[in-house]
Amino acid sequence: MWEYTDLVKEHFLNPRNVGEVEHADGTGDVGSLACGDALKLTIKVDDKGIITDAKFKTFGCASAIASSSALTEMVKGMSLDEASKITNEDIADYLGGLPKEKMHCSVMGREALEAAIADYRGLTLPMAEGEIVCECFGVTDLEIIRAINESNLRSVEEITNFTKAGGGCGKCEDKLREILQRTVEGKLEWIKPMEKPKKMTTLQKIKKIEDVLEREIRPGLRKDGGDIELIDVDGDFVSVSLRGACKSCAKSQTTIKEYVEKKLRELVLDTLIVEEN
Repeated sequence: MWEYTDLVKEHFLNPRNVGEVEHADGTGDVGSLACGDALKLTIKVDDKGIITDAKFKTFGCASAIASSSALTEMVKGMSLDEASKITNEDIADYLGGLPKEKMHCSVMGREALEAAIADYRGLTLPMAEGEIVCECFGVTDLEIIRAINESNLRSVEEITNFTKAGGGCGKCEDKLREILQRTVEGKLEWIKPMEKPKKMTTLQKIKKIEDVLEREIRPGLRKDGGDIELIDVDGDFVSVSLRGACKSCAKSQTTIKEYVEKKLRELVLDTLIVEEN
């Protein structure tokens, strides 16, 4: 029987923020039902980059539920940059500690948060590009190297506690031992890769464009008696129509290219081409 702190028991028996955020700005799905643990984290972010709401759905043990519940409480009110610095150790510490055999639950929470923030920013996390080492739980070599370095792991058992790798059939134990030895010797190092732009669907692209128009562009145009309307999005081509004073302004093309297009390329996608309808 695991020894749980009172806080773990409290968050398990009375979990906070269960469910899904309506019209979520970011979603993080990690784990799988086939592996025994799965977590879906959804977040709402305001125009200042502050997480105003967070909810979760999880399938797993008491530690998984408690870690997910604690995580949602921790991130609300944080900026995205602050939240991105949360570690699995922070989640475990918030709960007064977790049994060593259950540390993978806090790791799953950290991974879900990273995925939700990446989703909001339109980025794809690179961890899945690693080589699968544990086929039972779908754990990659990059995940294992990261856990070894961040949590100072020194045994295969500890790797299993933090990642679940090796906790199934056990066929990957020799590979885990090799990765551990090479990592400790400094021959393998987990360096956080650059997040890669994620291919957006047309609906996602339109939503982000509309958000930037409303939050970043319209206020400036309205100060001068103008406005802007989104007409169409076809691939990377964005068709807009200037309104009010901007429509008849001699510098309308400068406004389109130097202000609207530049802003959309900066905040949505750097390949967008804005044209006036």
